Amino acid sequence: MLRHEIFGIPVNALTYQDAVDWVAERVATGTKSWILAINPEKIMKALSDERLRLLLLQADLFIPDGIGVLWAGKILGRPFPQRVTGVDIFVLLVKEAAKRGWRIFLLGAPPGVSKEVSQGLALEYPGLQLVGYHHGYYQAEEEAQVVSKIRAAAPDILFVAMGSPRQEQFIVSNRTLLGVPVCMGVGGSFDVISGRKKRAPLWMQRFGLEWSYRLFLEPKRIMRMSALPKFVILVLRKKLGMLKLEGDKK
Repeated sequence: MLRHEIFGIPVNALTYQDAVDWVAERVATGTKSWILAINPEKIMKALSDERLRLLLLQADLFIPDGIGVLWAGKILGRPFPQRVTGVDIFVLLVKEAAKRGWRIFLLGAPPGVSKEVSQGLALEYPGLQLVGYHHGYYQAEEEAQVVSKIRAAAPDILFVAMGSPRQEQFIVSNRTLLGVPVCMGVGGSFDVISGRKKRAPLWMQRFGLEWSYRLFLEPKRIMRMSALPKFVILVLRKKLGMLKLEGDKK
């Protein structure tokens, strides 16, 4: 599968269907894999945090989640066929799981939310094998117990909604012990699916303005959003030949 690099971070050039086919192959073979959603914020953090960069590079599939990643790809001559958002691929994979008999486990969000999401998905997708759930607000000393619970449930796909970089750290630290073919961090997707957080209207999603809607609803995100203009400046400098970063490829 074609893979570009944006400032040293790999991003696969793929569609939603490509992602589903990739997951199907991994589930069928039992190959232990990790799907990572890439957005400008993660890229900018990785540029200033070597430990985080090395952590992210351990993923197996890098999906172009942020609209800024698609824009950067276009500007730098590394186009992506489609934006593949974390929340949308989560829903699509759950729907596919109901059809194919894949076993699903949900980890993350506040107590009660993962249970609520599990019940909602079970109603919406009859036949879905949702083999377990657990909230993400456990203590560090409880993690081994959580890992054992997941392993005993033997899911084909584990969705981890604990925010970045905690969800990535959990997956990397435990992927061997978990024994799950496909792990994926899905950020705040459980809150969206449960209705606790509203998603932007479709027209805003189509025009890549979902970030502005989230900022309007959650002004405290302004500090996180500050990575976007910095990312834009880096992309333009790279385009003009004014920037070369170690590990970055043409």
